Amino acid sequence: MARRPLRFGSGTLQKFAWHELVERWRMLADLGFDTLWLTDHIANPDAPHDDWFDGWTALTGLAHVAPRVRLGILVTNITYRNPTVLAREALTLDHITDGRLELAIGPGGQESDHLITGVPYWRPSERVARFREFTHLVDALLRHEQTTFAGKYYAATGAMLRPRPVQQPRPTLTIAAHGPATLAVAARYGDTWNSLGGMREGDPRAALDATRRRIEQLVAACQRIGRDPAELRYSFLAGFTPDRPFDSIDACVDFIGRYAELGISEFVFFYRPRGVSHNQFERVIGGALPQFRNEE
Repeated sequence: MARRPLRFGSGTLQKFAWHELVERWRMLADLGFDTLWLTDHIANPDAPHDDWFDGWTALTGLAHVAPRVRLGILVTNITYRNPTVLAREALTLDHITDGRLELAIGPGGQESDHLITGVPYWRPSERVARFREFTHLVDALLRHEQTTFAGKYYAATGAMLRPRPVQQPRPTLTIAAHGPATLAVAARYGDTWNSLGGMREGDPRAALDATRRRIEQLVAACQRIGRDPAELRYSFLAGFTPDRPFDSIDACVDFIGRYAELGISEFVFFYRPRGVSHNQFERVIGGALPQFRNEE
């Protein structure tokens, strides 16, 4: 598989005062990241009583803070969202940002999102089926001026989406997926596939192997539908493996290099991992990322 130029992103949880979020995004933009992200839960999954802003609304407010950076929600949660409404929101933000929106969708699964919103918790087969329909409908709505769709869980009749998106044929679509069924959704609809890595693996090598297996499954899913796997960007959300890339610049370079060898071409480092100071984050990012920029 041909290697793409590496891209680097960052972001933050929307649990801080508004002026702090603005300053964090300014700082992250100044560090040279290509993409900036928020998250999408109805409350902080780790601390549901904390202050918390809605991701999509906050993203719109932050769009002007980093005017040259692409931005999005990693990832939009289908649990309590309607696909037609999401497509309209994405279209609007694509225009507000002059085509800088990165639209990312995931199947959800956080129990608190269901409990707080009153949505019954879906069994795995239903979640996958909903995810497939949801993604199909969002893709169709953004590609076409008028869409009619009747699925088991979602429907739209004569849905008009105008004006057309700035990005054509639609905003870039990232699909978060780990299992074979959701990887098939990424293969069919995604411009980018995003993974959290080996969340349950006990050592860095096992986590790397888990990601390798997922890539192999994704490549096979692409081949089954006649799609070139090289059309996809392979994205990795760091921080959910046993790796410690912020121990030093060399550790970060080694981490990026190992996953890049698998075909990962986008790394997202949320600001900031537990136990990592601002100065350490800034020093490691400032020392590691330019080494890969210079290779391009």
